[in-house]
Amino acid sequence: MKTILIANPKGGAGKTTLSTNLAGYLAAHAARQMRGDDVYLWDLDRQKSALHWLSQRPAQLPLIHRLDSAKEKTGNGWLVLDSPAGLHGEKLSDLLRRVEKVIVPIVPSSFDLAATRQFLNELADEKSIRKGKTSVAIVGMRVDARTRAAEKLDAFLAPVELPVLTHLRDTQNYVTAAFEGKSIFDLAPSVVVQDVEQWQPIIDWLNRD
Repeated sequence: MKTILIANPKGGAGKTTLSTNLAGYLAAHAARQMRGDDVYLWDLDRQKSALHWLSQRPAQLPLIHRLDSAKEKTGNGWLVLDSPAGLHGEKLSDLLRRVEKVIVPIVPSSFDLAATRQFLNELADEKSIRKGKTSVAIVGMRVDARTRAAEKLDAFLAPVELPVLTHLRDTQNYVTAAFEGKSIFDLAPSVVVQDVEQWQPIIDWLNRD
């Protein structure tokens, strides 16, 4: 099973939005391909927002399994880990040993940029990342093009030696989907054309060996 960790120690960075929509894409893709790959979502945050989202998910949509323990991790498919705020130290190291890929969501605010800078430095020192066993990439969250916030985020990320996959725009599509236990991949395609296009670099990166 391929495991993806969504991590940023700063609260409000968009971890749950990224985690739930990623799980939604993977489930929808597995259903279209009829491959039988299971998709699991493991919510490690105290607020359990991802599990609340999952509990609201309509039964007719592609299935996403709830995971509550590493001992339950079996079979083929994907596991998406929604990590808690304040993730550092040994807890971070332990999670990194369990995963193949890490996506760091980042919001273009001064507080988020400062916290993320420290976190990226901490990631760079982790053994599994230094040895290339775990891949790390960055995704900008709630970023509207041609705004000063977007410019500041791009300037911050320019010297970072990690791939910046994409910027996901600030849109009510994510809010609407979340209220209904859906991802943007469960909404009408005509409504989310721009959003799906912005997700393509994430999908391409996940499928690389």
